[in-house]
This record gives sequence, C-alpha cells and structure tokens, in this order.
Amino acid sequence: MFGIAWGIVSIVLMVAAGEGLRKGQEEQTKNLGKDVMIVFHGRTSLQAGGMHAGRLVHWEDEDVPVVQSEAMDCEHAIPELEQQTVVTHSNFNNASFTVTGSYPEFGSIRSLTVGLGRFYDWDDMHDSRRVAFLGSDASKQLFPGRNPVGENVYLNDFPYVVIGVMASKKQDSSYDGWDVNKIFVPFSAMRRDFPDKPPGTATTFDQLLVTPKSLEQHEACKHEVRVALARMHRYDPHDKEACPIWDTVQEAKAFRQMTDGMKYFLGAVGVVTLMLGGIGVMNVMLVAVRERTREIGVRKALGAPSATILRQFFIEALIIALLSGAIGLGVAFGFCALVNLLPMPDFFAGLVPDWTSGLVATALLGTIAVMAALYPARRAASIDPIEALRYEAGG
Repeated sequence: MFGIAWGIVSIVLMVAAGEGLRKGQEEQTKNLGKDVMIVFHGRTSLQAGGMHAGRLVHWEDEDVPVVQSEAMDCEHAIPELEQQTVVTHSNFNNASFTVTGSYPEFGSIRSLTVGLGRFYDWDDMHDSRRVAFLGSDASKQLFPGRNPVGENVYLNDFPYVVIGVMASKKQDSSYDGWDVNKIFVPFSAMRRDFPDKPPGTATTFDQLLVTPKSLEQHEACKHEVRVALARMHRYDPHDKEACPIWDTVQEAKAFRQMTDGMKYFLGAVGVVTLMLGGIGVMNVMLVAVRERTREIGVRKALGAPSATILRQFFIEALIIALLSGAIGLGVAFGFCALVNLLPMPDFFAGLVPDWTSGLVATALLGTIAVMAALYPARRAASIDPIEALRYEAGG
C-alpha cells in the first residue's frame, strides 16, 4: 500500500518540479523580451563579393526599412542605439545610467511594463521630443521618494521631460545591463543628441531587435534578416560572425527540451516505483488467498461459483490499490500547495502539479491495480474446494 502511494507521490512531485522550473525560466525569458532576436554587428569571417574577411560591419539607418520590407516572416525589426557614458542628473540627485533609444514598439518587445505615466509614442518620435521613460531603479535614484512624471532629467545637460516610469521587474539575462537601471528615449532624439560613438558614424546603431510573426516562422524570419543584411553590407549570408544573433526563441526551445527530458526521466522513476508498489499489493493478496484457503473451500463447497470468488478478491485488491493511490494524490497535491506558500527563487515557479500528470498517474494506478488484483483473484477462484479443506485440515 505504501509503495503505490509513494509511487503516485513521486510521479506528481517530479513532474511538478520539472514544470515549475520550465515555467520559472520561461517567465524570466519573457522579462528580457518575448520571442525576440537581438541582431548584433560583427566582423566578416568569409570572403564575399571581392571583399576580404575581417571587415568590420555596422548596421545603418537605411538597413531598417529594407529588413522590414524583405523579411516577410518578421513582425518587427527595429534599431537600438545606446550610450553608457551619458552624465545624468535631476534637481535632486546625480547618476550614470545607460541611455537607449529605439522605436515605440521597443516597450512591448522588451517587456517594459509601464508603472507610472506612459511609454514614448510615434508623435514623440516624429517630433524628436526630449522625453524620457525611466527604469524603476533609475527613477528611485534620480527622484528619491518623489513622483518623477513631469519633472526634468538632464542627459549631458539636455533637459528631458520624464513621461513614465517602468514597473519593477526581475531579469536574469541581458545583453547590455538591467532594464531597471536604464533611461529610454525616442530613437530620433537619441540620434540627434547622442549619436553612435566611434568607430560608428552618425547613421549607425548598435543592434537590431527582431521578432517573428509566429513561432513557426521563427527560422524563416531569422534567415530573411541574415540575407537582407548580407546583401546590404556585401558579405556572405552564411557568415554568422558578421551577423551574430542572440536567439531567445531557440534558447527557450532548447531549455524546454531539457526540462521535458528531465520531467520524463523523473516520471519514469515514479512509474517504476508504482509498479513495485503494485507487486507489493499482489504479494499481500497472495498471502491473503493462502490464509483464507479454508474459507474459499467452504464457500465453494456450499455452491459459490468461481466468478463470485474471483470478483471478491479482485475487488479487495482493487480497493487497496485505489485507496493507496488516492492517498498518494492527496499527499502530493497537498505538499505542492504547502511548498508554494514559501518564497521561491526567480527562476523557479514552485511545484506546479497539473491535471495531466494526475490523470496519467491515475491511469497507471488503475492499470497496475487491475494487474495486481487479477492473478491473486484467479488463483483464489481456481482452488479446488476438497483440496482447500484438506489443506486447512492438515495445516
């Protein structure tokens, strides 16, 4: 009985732990950006079009509309320009934060949830307005204990009006620093006030942010971006050194495969435990058959058919197995609920039991219960009443 209960507990807890790890990591990945690919510029490693290898490539403003028009499987393709040497101060404090400029879609692509005010929009972009959206920690440092919306923040002495503050978020990966410690401005204002640093030019930017229209179009989107940029900058489209891409979609798929493999392995361990528990139930029922041989013989001598004996022992074994399984499910789901009351690390969403694992465990339990009950019941039903009475009399 304990073996079956422990097998059910093992299956549910192991699958719940794997699911909690997967969901936690998935949530952390979304904090960086949902299905985003960061396209960096690099150096060519292959010769192409008469150009030598080792040539430095920089993305240009004119690349953006080309990628947007030629990469048909991509939803967004937007530039990002950054400066990490901007001197920042308010009327209350001084600081040094990364300033980044992009298009208005940047907020949704990079999961910048608005806590106060708003994110910059296309009107701000078209008019090159000096407006700023602050990371949550940047806001606390520049405007301690104050609502910064409507106040001025000075970036290299350029006055920018704060229009919003980002809600606090947890982030475990980054390509240029934590978002809570950044200041976000429209790309047009960034281009005018803080152009790319050398060896960049007044028309180059740091990286391109790309998202596919759907997960199924992810690989096609990435290929189309590589081909378009390679044509614009005259390098081989297979040259990944010229166009390195941080692909969060591919990373998420790889992590899901890893957690699924772990989940299936741990579930298999639980199944083996459950089967051993079923064997234990079968042994208990075989002992019960042996100890009740005289009772079986008397009942058959009085006219009880074999089917009645078979049904009695089958039901008894089934009750033991199902009761053990129900206890196991109750303990497993209860333990998950208790554990989830505790604080969890950022990358772990807690023990997440789902009804799929519960139903699979129940189905396995039913199968093993039938198998564990069938042999002892058939053995009891096949006992000859005369041999049974003689066996007990001689016992």
